[in-house]
Amino acid sequence: MLDWRRVVQDKEGFIKALLSRGFKDTAAKELSESVSSLAAERVKTQASCDELKAQRNKISMRVGELMKGGKKDEALPLVDEGKKIGAQIEALEKPLGDAESDFAHVLEVVPNIPHESVPVGHSSADNKVVREWGAKREFKFEPMSHDVWGEKTALIDFSRAGKISGARFTFLRGGLAQLERALANFMLDLHRPKGYEEICPPYIVTADTMYGMGQLPKFKEDIFKVEGQDKYLIPTSEVPVTSFYAGEILAEENLPQKFMSFSPCFRSEAGSYGLDTKGLIRQHQFHKVEMVKFTHPEKSLEELDGMVNDAEDVLRKLEIPFRTMLLCTGDMGQNSRKTYDIEVWLPGSVFETQGNKKGCYREISSCSDIGDYQARRSAIRFKAKGAKGTNFVHTLNGSGLAIGRTLIAVVENYQQEDGSIEIPVVLRPYMGGQTRISPLQ
Repeated sequence: MLDWRRVVQDKEGFIKALLSRGFKDTAAKELSESVSSLAAERVKTQASCDELKAQRNKISMRVGELMKGGKKDEALPLVDEGKKIGAQIEALEKPLGDAESDFAHVLEVVPNIPHESVPVGHSSADNKVVREWGAKREFKFEPMSHDVWGEKTALIDFSRAGKISGARFTFLRGGLAQLERALANFMLDLHRPKGYEEICPPYIVTADTMYGMGQLPKFKEDIFKVEGQDKYLIPTSEVPVTSFYAGEILAEENLPQKFMSFSPCFRSEAGSYGLDTKGLIRQHQFHKVEMVKFTHPEKSLEELDGMVNDAEDVLRKLEIPFRTMLLCTGDMGQNSRKTYDIEVWLPGSVFETQGNKKGCYREISSCSDIGDYQARRSAIRFKAKGAKGTNFVHTLNGSGLAIGRTLIAVVENYQQEDGSIEIPVVLRPYMGGQTRISPLQ
């Protein structure tokens, strides 16, 4: 949620930010006017209410003085006046509540304002390549996509998972199931020396928590709700981990704070029918190692660069080629003010938007500086020693990495002609010293 004062005081800048986000000119201006008019109404009603309360307090004090002095006859008319003012305050409470509610509902749908360093654009075609790493392997045979490989080797079973759970669920078998667990442990061990504290979060959270993280109401159709309860399965551990300090005030000297979490993620993917339905790319359930930071506002962009490097380091250690993209204004998520996507090279896959030929880059991590957008909704603040008042922290999150997509990258980059998978050197200690995963059939 944005600071409404920033919206009201810089209407032109706000409209410009909305246009860069893909809003039409008319819609941007209407949203700006709506925020401004609702803010004015809210301030006006609150001021009237505050003025009446101040009058009532003065009368109450005077009544107390008169009663204490034995002047009951003088006090009684003031008591009646105080009751009338109380009735006026009561009459204003509903309009004030309505104004607060209307104002909050409008701000809920307003996206974060992009940082000035974010390129203006309308789609992924306008994203900027920041760097590329690693040499693409040259195969002496035609590499298979992970889903084709999985079915041929029987190490990925889509049909049996579909039988018991429906589409977009998967069984991993044998060495591949072990490899997924190995990847998670490897990532956590890699991030730990960099100052990330491991945390195991709840996998079910309240609607208030989802709201505080900007998941509700915007993404209601993409998350799974617990039947009969106002609770939801987490779409990412970013939600519970970033909510860890909800409603709390941190000491400035304790910033930044860095957490990492390995958890399942559950997504309905309501808006993705017909897109990436084959294989492990877009599942209803998957695992991910998430990184979260709470930072001082002046340090958040620096901490974002560090988070991106930490995510990239996983792929460097696995020796898998990747490229890092700075997303444009029109391709960022609603909550973000600056986002980098890390895209891994998949030699056996085809992705229509990158040319209908084998070999493509696919997102494996998204690292974002959210600014104070979530902190405002969740009331996460910090206080400088000796200073008056508090300020909102900045929150950051990033995949470090998505386990399923990393598994895909290992399968496609390390596959051998006989159908086996060579295990990356750094993962072998987590695989009991094994060097290869062999087909089950």
